[in-house]
Amino acid sequence: MLAGRRSSDDPLAAAAGAPHRALLDIEGEPMLVRVVERLLGWPSIERVLINIDTPELVGAEAAFTTRLASGEIELLTSTDSPSRSVLESLDAVGLEAGTILVTTADHALLDDEILEAFFRTSEEQESDLSFALVPRESIEARFPEARRTYLRFRDGDFSGANLFLFRTPESRRAALFWRRVESQRKHPWQIARAFGLMNLLLFATRQLELDSALARASKVIDAQVTAIRIGIAEAAVDVDKIEDLELVRRVLAERHGS
Repeated sequence: MLAGRRSSDDPLAAAAGAPHRALLDIEGEPMLVRVVERLLGWPSIERVLINIDTPELVGAEAAFTTRLASGEIELLTSTDSPSRSVLESLDAVGLEAGTILVTTADHALLDDEILEAFFRTSEEQESDLSFALVPRESIEARFPEARRTYLRFRDGDFSGANLFLFRTPESRRAALFWRRVESQRKHPWQIARAFGLMNLLLFATRQLELDSALARASKVIDAQVTAIRIGIAEAAVDVDKIEDLELVRRVLAERHGS
């Protein structure tokens, strides 16, 4: 699980009175605790590796004392780069040991329905890496006021859901490629060369359908990558802004009839 931050100067955490964004209060418990407990409640998830810039804060959480002692939770100090943190997490767990789910600490509405939809459909795919996307229409129907960033394809627009299933040792190549692109973010032409100029042109002009785009990306990465479409709007909600935190609290209050 990724819980790191690029800077200790976090306006969201400060506004909410939390020592760390991952520890924002959600229904009386830190957001990180909430997400970890949801993950460990899933039958096939044996342990959770928390990749965070301040592991001492997690170690001090009373809710984690027993799970840390039993090895159900492990801590890893995050890097200043999401892609490097993913790579270090994959290497710490070891893809040879089995499938690894990567998600984020701000996935505050993660629940069994979302996990079931993601895992069930992933099992039907023959791929090295699968990741979740939510169609725009599902999000706008449920949260018409929410502002989201979308990937645009000829067959629709999709928002990320922060769920990535690394299923084979070959899937590590996707994280390596992400690291390569991330390191070239100030050099657009280097990124274009990495993806292939024609591929970028077709994507930019929305001439590719989602599956076609991923087939092309898979060839570049040298690993089979597939998208799992989830029609659950809550799967696309992460807590990046104070509006997101308010949305999460409102959704949970509605569920409890408050």
